[in-house]
Amino acid sequence: MLALVRTLLPWSAPVSLLGLALASAELGAAPPKAPAPQAPPEPAPSPGSTGVLSRALEAPAPLGPESCPSGMLLVEGSYCPKVEQKCLRYLDAKEGRFGGFRCAEYAPSRCLSAERRSMRFCIDRDEHVANGESLPQNHASLRIAEKTCASEGKRVCRESEWNFACEGEEMLPYPYGLSRDESACNADRRDLVDAEGKLRDHRAPPGSHPRCLSPFGVRDMSGNLEEMVARDGPGPTVPAMKGAYWQPSRNHCRAAQTKHDAWYHGPETGFRCCADAPSP
Repeated sequence: MLALVRTLLPWSAPVSLLGLALASAELGAAPPKAPAPQAPPEPAPSPGSTGVLSRALEAPAPLGPESCPSGMLLVEGSYCPKVEQKCLRYLDAKEGRFGGFRCAEYAPSRCLSAERRSMRFCIDRDEHVANGESLPQNHASLRIAEKTCASEGKRVCRESEWNFACEGEEMLPYPYGLSRDESACNADRRDLVDAEGKLRDHRAPPGSHPRCLSPFGVRDMSGNLEEMVARDGPGPTVPAMKGAYWQPSRNHCRAAQTKHDAWYHGPETGFRCCADAPSP
C-alpha cells in the first residue's frame, strides 16, 4: 500500500540508458581504392544540453580495468556542494496534479559554495542487474544495496557522488542538459497502475534510452528506477533515493527522496554501486 501511495503522489517520489561505447578495430589492410568507412551518425543532443551529450559520445569516460572495475566509469572533477538552479518555466499548470514538479527549462546553474570539492571515484555505468536477468534489480532497500555492492567489492554511492556523476561540472539539472526532454529517459509515464490498483512494472533494460546519458557517460540517472544512496555526513548510514522512477516527477539530479528508512523497498526502487578509483 505504501508503494502505491508513493506512486500516485508526485511529492512522495521526487527524485533516481545507453552510454554509447565508441570503438573501432582494423580487420586487415583495405584495398588501395576502397572508400573510407562512414562513421555512424551521433544522436542529436536535446535542447539545452550545452553540448554535454556530444562530448560524452565523442570521448566517453574510461570503462574497464585500466581505470575502474569492469562495467564502471571514472568520475573525476570539481564538485559544487551548494547549487542554485532556477526553473524558468514548468511543463504543467500550477494547479494541476504535477504542478511545480516538472521543470521544462532551467537557467544555467550557479555554484554558491565558497569552494568546489575535488572528486575521483568509480560508478556503475548502469543500474544493478542481477545475474541472469535483463532488467535492473528492483525491490531494493539501502540494506540490500549495501550487501550486494559489498559482495562485488564495491560500496553504496554517497549522495554527493551520485549528484556529480549525474550533473557533471556544469551542474546540469538533468543528466542530458538544461531543458527537460520527455523522451530521453524512462520517465513521464502516465499509465502507472493496473486494473487492480497495483504499480505497473515499467523498468527498461540498460541501453534502452541512449540519450539518457550524463556528462560522464553514466546511463539512466533520471527515471527508470529510484536509486538508493547514502546521504553524506558522519554517523549511521541514512538513505536518500535519487533520480525518481518512471512516473512524472522532478527527475533532476539534485532532487532526493528522504522520507524512507534503510529497509524500505518497492517495485520502483533500485541502486547502482560506487568504488574508490585507483590512483592516477
